[in-house]
Amino acid sequence: MQPIKVMTPSFEFLGEIDDYESLQFTRRFHKAGEFEIHININKNLTETLQQDHLIVLSSNKVGVIRHREMKQESTEQLLIKGYSLQGVLNRRIIIPPMGEAYDKIQTNAETVLKHYVSNNAVEPVNSSRVFPNLIIAEDKQLGSVIDWQSRYKNLAEELEGISFSSGLGWDIVLDLQQQKWSFEVFEPKHKTASQSELPPVIFSAHFDNIKSHTFIDSAIGYKNTAFVGGQGEGASRMIVEMGESLGMERLETFIDARDLEEAASLKTRGNQKLQEMQKIFSFEAEILTHGPFEYEKDWDLGDIVTIQDRKLGITLDTSISEVKEIYESDGFRLDVTFGNHVPTLIDKIKKTMDTPVM
Repeated sequence: MQPIKVMTPSFEFLGEIDDYESLQFTRRFHKAGEFEIHININKNLTETLQQDHLIVLSSNKVGVIRHREMKQESTEQLLIKGYSLQGVLNRRIIIPPMGEAYDKIQTNAETVLKHYVSNNAVEPVNSSRVFPNLIIAEDKQLGSVIDWQSRYKNLAEELEGISFSSGLGWDIVLDLQQQKWSFEVFEPKHKTASQSELPPVIFSAHFDNIKSHTFIDSAIGYKNTAFVGGQGEGASRMIVEMGESLGMERLETFIDARDLEEAASLKTRGNQKLQEMQKIFSFEAEILTHGPFEYEKDWDLGDIVTIQDRKLGITLDTSISEVKEIYESDGFRLDVTFGNHVPTLIDKIKKTMDTPVM
């Protein structure tokens, strides 16, 4: 069983637990992950599993406890749930600078991500908004230049949008030496069969490294052409058209962006929304842990790898968007999601409610 260290947000060590019944820890590349622990309440140190305490598997696998639940069945089972350390940024919204309607920035995607974290969680104008232990790692100016603006949006959700649009990942990891939480941004590593710079990683039942899998190729909800509406009324309203598809291949949508003033910003909003309306190409698999490629050594979250299914005739180069680690008494297993995920009901509700803030 993977040992679980328990500590306070200020790095006070409370103990280590390794006799739980089950632990599931989900890591995600573009947004916060989550975890769940099942343990008999009568076991040692269960009293340390309190809200806002941290559970630590490693420096980049840290969870914040948000839920405690006790079930009386044949034994008294304690259920602990929470989100990965990234999830603390759900506690902030993006506040525009004094006298400005929006917080606008045009630069590399990594710098944009770190700009919003700095302004709203590390060095905000209002000192009560500061996360005491949070620092920002050195900016390597990763990603292409993007034009972004935001106003009173949830910080973590906005980071997810920037991350998904740019292809970069982000995380908050523990710097145990400095006793700080470090906000970091990552580029995916290309480990596909078609490149030669890094050892390729191929997942296929033919290579005996996949136990079971589910494949989804869906165009439901897919749009590739957008008319983005800016400010103004009637015939004088600014409209930007995006997309070049023709005939039956052209799927149109309208995006209300009346909160934006400039044509360049309308294009950025249009690109962002069209990214959210892409085809779902998802491959979910249980990875055999004794296969030829070792997790976190040969491949890791965010890597771009090759997926093959000879029966379906599929060879796909895609990113690892989610990894769920499952530790139980009968062993350890990995459930992995490749490509973009299937939207949940909550995702769909959030998209419906994602209207401009005036």
